[in-house]
Amino acid sequence: MRRTYAYFTSLLLILIMSMGQVHAQDTIMIPLKIKVGLEVSGPITYSIEKTNLKAEGYISMDLDEKRSLVFGAGYLNYQHSQYNYDYLNTGVFIRTGIDFNLLKPEKSLGKYWAGIGLRYGLSRFTSEVPSFTQENYWGKTTSSIAKKTNWGHFFEVSPGVRAEVFNNLSIGWTISLRMLLYTGTGKELKPIYFPGFGYGGKRISTGLNYFISYNIPYKKIRVISKKEEPEETEDTEVPANGQKPPAIR
Repeated sequence: MRRTYAYFTSLLLILIMSMGQVHAQDTIMIPLKIKVGLEVSGPITYSIEKTNLKAEGYISMDLDEKRSLVFGAGYLNYQHSQYNYDYLNTGVFIRTGIDFNLLKPEKSLGKYWAGIGLRYGLSRFTSEVPSFTQENYWGKTTSSIAKKTNWGHFFEVSPGVRAEVFNNLSIGWTISLRMLLYTGTGKELKPIYFPGFGYGGKRISTGLNYFISYNIPYKKIRVISKKEEPEETEDTEVPANGQKPPAIR
């Protein structure tokens, strides 16, 4: 009986000491949020130029203080004219992936994000050339290319920043670096521009997006913050004669 009592007493002391060590560390309560966002540069550009319409939105869900699942979708109505042809492209796209916050929890606090996102993109679009003119030795020829629907696939890396400027309202921007995987049109007839990716004539496309989002907190988690210990420096006294003291063995 005494041995059993001593065993439980020792176990209780160990638990108390462990709890004391955990509480001695700095802990931060981080709110996890569901974010609903809208890309704002596309509608603003369309309202000014009245040419190409691009609309895009996204929804994300925080998994922890570092990672978020992201799903985005959008629509494109693109028109392009040159001296000898007209080009139209309309369609929709989706992007899905994950965001990584590179800020430390004590810096982000569930409000600030500076990191990188990885996405897989899928685009379904219809392109056509209503008219084009070709001039050669025999004269001028006018023709057209009928509508055709294709699927495009691409991979995207998107570093950026985001900050909560008002209660549950955030703004931010991302730089999009996209690599084309497949357009579905073959090498001979690449799309000039297609939804979600951009210029289809090259394997790499870039873009700059501005987002505004509304955040809905759904859970809080406790995150342990590790303080950075200052580096210890050894102060060595130098004698008046300028010679270093002998090493102690």
